[in-house]
Amino acid sequence: MKTLIVTVAGTATRFNRDTAEPTLKCLYYEESPEYALLSQILAKTAGYDRLVIVGGYLFDKLGEFVDRHLGRYRDRIRLVCNERYDTYGSGYSLIRGIGAVEDPDGEVLFVEGDLYFDSASYERVLRSERNVITVNREFILAEKAVALYVDEAGEPHYIYDTSHRSLAIPEPFRAVYNSGQIWKFRSADRLRRVVAALSPEQERGTNLEIVQGYFAGLPAEETEFVPIETWYNCNTVADYRNVHAIIKRQ
Repeated sequence: MKTLIVTVAGTATRFNRDTAEPTLKCLYYEESPEYALLSQILAKTAGYDRLVIVGGYLFDKLGEFVDRHLGRYRDRIRLVCNERYDTYGSGYSLIRGIGAVEDPDGEVLFVEGDLYFDSASYERVLRSERNVITVNREFILAEKAVALYVDEAGEPHYIYDTSHRSLAIPEPFRAVYNSGQIWKFRSADRLRRVVAALSPEQERGTNLEIVQGYFAGLPAEETEFVPIETWYNCNTVADYRNVHAIIKRQ
């Protein structure tokens, strides 16, 4: 079984500075609900067996949107509530999503819910028979980037500053990238074992704790790096409007 996990639990503070009323970034749309980020993600992953959506903030509105606009996927969607969305980091949403994966031998695709990406690049991720780490073509800026570097032994390491001030690489490296924030995990069982080994402090951290734990120690040949050619992280309404223009041209 193939399971998609999309996390959309956050409060979207920056995004909501420009909205008339509180909203979830993934549900915001102009003109048509098919242009919402969540609609775009599910449409591009329509072939997956299970679609796990982890919400928290405005959870009722998420359920209403799914029922009203995503009915064609409803029998495959499982809505999961992260009740700690405002006290824990992003990692707890991924933990809740992993807990909803039914097949321990299955494949898990994890997509952060505030992303837009081109279909051709995403298809490479879906078709890959290996674990996948995605990267994008954006500049690596501490104020917004989730960066990763590959050490001398070939192992990937993620770096992110929650205060958006600076990034530091503590050792020699072979390559450095801007993360595409989409990952494919070929083993749900390995993911569960990573979650089970987390410390209480790590459970309160970002989803990178889990991602890092999964890829740590994997042979390099079992992982593929896939570049996402067109990639947007929609932190603001202005970001969304750039995406909206791209969608309309398709």
